[in-house]
Amino acid sequence: MELITQPRSKFLRVKCNDCGNEQVIFGCASTVVKCLVCGRTLAEPTGGKAKILTKIVSVLE
Repeated sequence: MELITQPRSKFLRVKCNDCGNEQVIFGCASTVVKCLVCGRTLAEPTGGKAKILTKIVSVLE
């Protein structure tokens, strides 16, 4: 029997602190993620999990 490992990375629903826009981002983003409405930086890459700079609304499974 083989074990199937679950991924440790998740998608996150975040809310922009400036305009209130909610969008889905990847928890291990490898590039800077900006708000699609106002352009504020929401997440920065760190080499592993992204540094989230805004409020996380929910974690999507």
